[in-house]
Amino acid sequence: MLVMAWTAQANPVLPATHTRQSYQLGFGPTQLLDTYLSQEKFRGTGFTFLSATERYGSYVTADNWHTHIRHQLTLSTADDRSGSRDELQGDYSLYVGRIRNWQACTWHNYHNAIYLEAGAMLAGNIGFIYNTSNSNNPAQARLALNLMPVAAARAHVDLFKHSLEMRYELALPLVGVAFSPNYGQSYYEIFSLGNYDHNVVPTTFVSAPNFRQQLTVDYRLWRNASLRIGYLGDYQQLRVNNLKSHVIHHRFMVGYVRSLTHTKPLKSKK
Repeated sequence: MLVMAWTAQANPVLPATHTRQSYQLGFGPTQLLDTYLSQEKFRGTGFTFLSATERYGSYVTADNWHTHIRHQLTLSTADDRSGSRDELQGDYSLYVGRIRNWQACTWHNYHNAIYLEAGAMLAGNIGFIYNTSNSNNPAQARLALNLMPVAAARAHVDLFKHSLEMRYELALPLVGVAFSPNYGQSYYEIFSLGNYDHNVVPTTFVSAPNFRQQLTVDYRLWRNASLRIGYLGDYQQLRVNNLKSHVIHHRFMVGYVRSLTHTKPLKSKK
């Protein structure tokens, strides 16, 4: 007993921190509109790959803040009402945020609980829309950076001796910047002739009413792994420089979640 106690004092460890990683693939409808390329709306389908890392602080020290890092890759094809013209859309988004959670209530001997979450994310997006029928200005580049407040509700429920976690999240833009050509301006004028015409535009929730919502249900398969199913709604909208665009995705998501616990020894003071 004395040897075990001495060993514990000689090699103390920090309280455990927790990381959850998820990988999801989604499929569903897409709607495109970019008046720089066409006045028509295009509808089609697409795929979305989403990976997320959530780093939670120590439960022992009551650290209620956690960090979210997400990578989202989307590719879609769509056509117009006549079916004679097509557009190809793709983008990559990076989300980095800090979110705090509060325990709202518990029941059934603390096995079931509801949490409320709030925080903010910095969202960067780069992408394109390519119109296969346009000979002049066939493509539109998309580049934006937004600060997005986030609110979520999360519930842990034991149902028929199985553990479920349900979570709904909504993120809205506050302020940001976006790239856009002006009405009637070509990319040749911007990049070859160097004719700047308000191509980097400050945005707010009025000129860029984007929002992102996600509903997930995690079904625990075993101790550190869960099956995740859910819905992702991603609405990217922009009205600047007399141009209007929106890229709207609805995705049914399926994925895998794993949980990891980390501890590390405290550094001894010399």
